[in-house]
Amino acid sequence: MADENDKSARPESRQARASRDDRLKSALRENLKRRKLQARARAATDGPSQNDDDPLNEGTAGKTGA
Repeated sequence: MADENDKSARPESRQARASRDDRLKSALRENLKRRKLQARARAATDGPSQNDDDPLNEGTAGKTGA
């Protein structure tokens, strides 16, 4: 029974684990690239900030919802 749980007795499991780790690293790297691109796109297409003069909000400045 001890031999069944011994990871050094199964070299193919080390190889499979290394392969899995490589796939996960690659997937994480691609995910990070995609998220960075999305963040850059959002930053580039963000609407006017609150400090910009916005003619639509001129009449609502200083008013509350009451």
